[in-house]
Amino acid sequence: MPTLHWRKSSYSSQGANCLYISSTDDATIRLRESDDPDTILTTTPTTLRALIRSAKAGHLDHLGKA
Repeated sequence: MPTLHWRKSSYSSQGANCLYISSTDDATIRLRESDDPDTILTTTPTTLRALIRSAKAGHLDHLGKA
């Protein structure tokens, strides 16, 4: 695995629950959360854009309801 250079989201505060992102030369995007940095999600730019668009549009709001 290549050396990853992580950037913290500008929406993350100084406390816990920070989101970090890293990308590689092959355009693979990796995401991790500060509370569990060994768990890394891997995606593509296209898939991440679709996820962000869906979240902004409210299409995922039902997932947080019990």
